[in-house]
Amino acid sequence: MLDKNKEMINHPSHYKGSKFEVIDIIEDFQLDFCMGNAIKYILRCEKKENQAQDLKKAIWYLNRKINQIEENTDEKQRLLGNQSI
Repeated sequence: MLDKNKEMINHPSHYKGSKFEVIDIIEDFQLDFCMGNAIKYILRCEKKENQAQDLKKAIWYLNRKINQIEENTDEKQRLLGNQSI
């Protein structure tokens, strides 16, 4: 029983593909929190009972990342607009 609990902590089966674990992909691509979570939910959704729920979570994180990008772009444009030449 102890080995099964350790496996669920260190290497859960729903986090593994045929060759890679989700964490390895996230780290290799140096993804931030939102992008990493979106990838995590997408890659594991077919191994879980409620696939639609995981895909909706991925979309939520993608929308959050898009909002962050747009807010940063708006802020940069605002700051550049206030610079005098």
